[in-house]
Amino acid sequence: MSNLSIYREYGEELERRLRLKTFPIAVKLLAMEIDIPKGAKRPLKDFGHHYALCQSFQLSRRDGVTIAMLKEDHWCFEPVVGYGLGEPPEFFLEGHNRYPRDVETLEAGKYYAEEFPRLQVGKYIGTVSAPLRATSFEPDAVIIYCDSSQLCLLLLGREYRDGHNLQCALSGHAACVYGVVPSIKSGQCHVAVPCRGDRYRAMAGDEEMIFTLPQSRLEDLMVGLREIEKTGSQLPKAYSFLPEYPMSLNYDKIARLMGFVK
Repeated sequence: MSNLSIYREYGEELERRLRLKTFPIAVKLLAMEIDIPKGAKRPLKDFGHHYALCQSFQLSRRDGVTIAMLKEDHWCFEPVVGYGLGEPPEFFLEGHNRYPRDVETLEAGKYYAEEFPRLQVGKYIGTVSAPLRATSFEPDAVIIYCDSSQLCLLLLGREYRDGHNLQCALSGHAACVYGVVPSIKSGQCHVAVPCRGDRYRAMAGDEEMIFTLPQSRLEDLMVGLREIEKTGSQLPKAYSFLPEYPMSLNYDKIARLMGFVK
């Protein structure tokens, strides 16, 4: 079975296991124009206008469109900076992206700019995104828009192999950057909050969060999700509100060893 077939099967399995409302997105960083997959849409060329990156992700996750975004296709500057498609101007580095609209002082805006996730300038010329279930390329990362119950399963599945907590930095800004770039740089999974642009311009739901994993962690996640399902961690799941509900053997043993349950 080819790698693409495996990725597509993973996409369908994630949709089924998590009861997702939209497609998991395959994302690839483009080093050269020849890396753009055949049939991928370009905003300026094919639609006659620019898109924000969150809007192109929306087209992939809701409409199943494969869409490539080079520097000239972007409308919002934040992913141009975050993905290293251009040098940020001093005006951004001084803090004016956040001040005075979102932070009290220019200094606070400068701190934001310093912490803003960024890839090396010039390493990539753009991105391409597509639904994972139909991807025509091997992804560098997979983005999943999910609610809190789905995110809980994703975190449990991620923890299955090594047990480590997820460490991540959250921001109310630039979800298209915070949701992808830290995962690419660290090789680890990441969680982000849809920003105002993602909500107001790209229709992210109030209940949605963003879970991103690098390609190298995809197989581990799928193994984890399959294993935790065997002990009841799955969707859908029935609810109950019982006092002194039945616990697993180890939960019960630890509680009794601690002495507060007899």
